[in-house]
Parts: sequence; C-alpha cells; structure tokens
Amino acid sequence: MRLKGKRVLVTGAARGIGESIAELFAAEGAMVIVSDIQDELGQKVAAKLGECARYIHLDVSKEDDWIEASRQISAEYGGLDVLVNNAGIAGILETSGPHDPENLDIDSWHAVHQVNLDGVALGCKYGIRLMKASLSASIVNISSRSGIIGIPFATAYASSKAAVRNHTKSVALYCAEKHYPIRCNSIHPGAIYTPIWDAMLGEGEQRERAIEVIASEIPLGTMGEPKDVAYAALYLASDEAKYVTGIEMNIDGGILAGSSASPPSDDV
Repeated sequence: MRLKGKRVLVTGAARGIGESIAELFAAEGAMVIVSDIQDELGQKVAAKLGECARYIHLDVSKEDDWIEASRQISAEYGGLDVLVNNAGIAGILETSGPHDPENLDIDSWHAVHQVNLDGVALGCKYGIRLMKASLSASIVNISSRSGIIGIPFATAYASSKAAVRNHTKSVALYCAEKHYPIRCNSIHPGAIYTPIWDAMLGEGEQRERAIEVIASEIPLGTMGEPKDVAYAALYLASDEAKYVTGIEMNIDGGILAGSSASPPSDDV
C-alpha cells in the first residue's frame, strides 16, 4: 500500500502504459482517476479497478478539458496528490505526415506537439493548482528515449518528448522555489511493447520478426512491458522518492547505456 490514500490522475490511461500505471497504483492503495479520449476503453479500465477508480473524459491538448477536469477533481476529492502525464501520440497513425525534417507537414507537427507537449504543460499548470494543498505531491511526466536521442523519421515526436524532458526540470525548480510540496520527474521508456508500436511492427510473421530484430539490439535482449514503466512511476509517485525531483529515469533495457560498448560474449 505504497500509495494509500493518494488521489491520482493518470492521463491516456485507457490502454498501454497508462492502463498499467492505473492498475498498479490502484493495487497500491490509490484512488485513481482514469482519463482518456477513448471513453469506452477508459470506462472499462475504471470498472475493472472497482470502487477505487473512476473515469473522466480528458483531451489533454484542450485547456477547456483541463479546466473541467480540475473542477470535477476539486469538487469530488478536494485536490490531487499525484499526476501522471502519460497521454501521447507518435503521430504516424494519427496524422497525415510526413515527419522527417526535410518534408515535415507542419499541421502534423503541430498536432503531435499539442498532445505530447501542450498536454504536459497544461497538466502541470492545473496539476500544480490542485496539489499545492497536498502534504506530499508528485508529478510524473512520461517522456521517451526519443526525447534524448534523435529520430530521423519521427522528428515531431522526438522534439515533443525532448521538450517534456526539459519542462519537467523547469517545473521541479519552480515548485521548489515556491516551497510547494510538489516534486516533478520524467520517465524515458524505450522499446516498451505497447499499441504505439503497431504501425511500425506490421502483422503476423512480419511482426514477430520485427520484435526479434528490435530485441537483438537491446542489451537485456527483450522489449519491455508496460508494467516496467509502471513500477518506475510508482517509485516516483510514492513518498519513498521524497528527495527526488527534476530527474529523468530511463526504462530501456540498457539502450542508452551504449550497447556498442558491450564486449562480445566470447570475450567475457
């Protein structure tokens, strides 16, 4: 019960990493507010979690939605203790593209940033207001490995996640300077097997082969699971991380450690 009594909002919680975070947080004693734009899936997640959860519609790119969500949370729960800004899109399926730096479609670029970056900025804005009265609060922003390295054919996604990485640090320092009881940290998943990969993996044998190729390039030899990210979020959300703010936590099987530096197995 590491989050017993904590009031938690998770965005993009209808599936994937967000769903896994909502499930784990509820199991650890939190009251979880599941939010998404996929209402049917989100309601199913909340129903599965039982009395400790409820669902609200929230398009993170729209400030009016954040205002309404804040009103509901304040009226029903009196505030918030944990916010997980998880909602995000790759843009490959959701926009017309293209996304490479030479040919990028500016409307697609803006659409990705509106969800991935504006959504986090608005989440932090309204989250801070809901958290100032908390005894111990935490904002966890889900960035990406792509926010640290370049992605030639997904420049909008990489750019937006890099901005989340930096905004997290600004929020952390702002809250510290204001003496708010709010910490803010980012998580950078890499190669986590979620629906966001569907457009890149294909189907059937092609999908299996693609997963094998990706896994072969990861030091730990396998793609991660959504729960791997959820456990990292659990630590940052809990009071165990009371002295942790402004950090970036990589959950990537060792990719960013530099797999090219690993010695061949016959030399070990």
